[in-house]
Amino acid sequence: MTPNENKNQSVPITHPRYSSLKYRHKIIEGMKSLVVAEAGLIAHGRGECFDYIIGEKTNKTAKEAINAAVASLLIAKKPVISVNGNIAALVPKELADLSKLLEIPLEINLFYRKEGRVKAIIEVLKSAGATDIRGTNEDAMTELGGLESNRRKVDLIGKADVVMVPLEDGDRTEALKKLNKKVIAIDLNPLSRTALWADITIVDNVIRTLPEMIETAKNFKKLKTNELLEIISNFDNKLNIQKTLDLIIEYITTQKKEAFKILEQ
Repeated sequence: MTPNENKNQSVPITHPRYSSLKYRHKIIEGMKSLVVAEAGLIAHGRGECFDYIIGEKTNKTAKEAINAAVASLLIAKKPVISVNGNIAALVPKELADLSKLLEIPLEINLFYRKEGRVKAIIEVLKSAGATDIRGTNEDAMTELGGLESNRRKVDLIGKADVVMVPLEDGDRTEALKKLNKKVIAIDLNPLSRTALWADITIVDNVIRTLPEMIETAKNFKKLKTNELLEIISNFDNKLNIQKTLDLIIEYITTQKKEAFKILEQ
């Protein structure tokens, strides 16, 4: 964000919630440009709530999941990164960079297919440097069985072996699993259907996860296949979610003590 943009928003960089407000503004602007659906604002606010209780940082369990996710994408034969409006608005450059680094296509997949939305998302992704964008021609798409929403319309996802689904809805994650796809989810809610159905659940904010994945991918591209497979085999998603919940409880307990200190003053 440039100083002028910051000035226009009247939010000083020193504001304690500067980062949160910056990305909130991106979502609002995304809605105005058709990239984000109106319901996306509610989803973003809900995510912020969960981000608070993980301490607004990428914790050790998220890093373990990121390692397993990147390793899985590197050894996959037909991986796809699913893109909705919110993630396109929040981290378009990071999506483009990860896509090119791992040579994985980005596929636009929307619940709300308002006229002009797909075109708006394509423009955002292309402006950020993305070169392999799918899901742009609805007439050429196939459908995932077991779904009635617009999420059922897919391009490469139907033939993929590994699908990364940032900011996903639970019903499609469940459908993908029933079709024997390996699902990598990025979800701030560790108890959502998406988080529980996925093979690898990264409980973190996408604004931190994507840059972390890019750096991890740069390092992991140097590894041999057997080393990548070992990283994956050592990852237990159920255990990782349990550890994440423990970290949340620990964080809230600490915050409770700090809050009571203030109240007692």
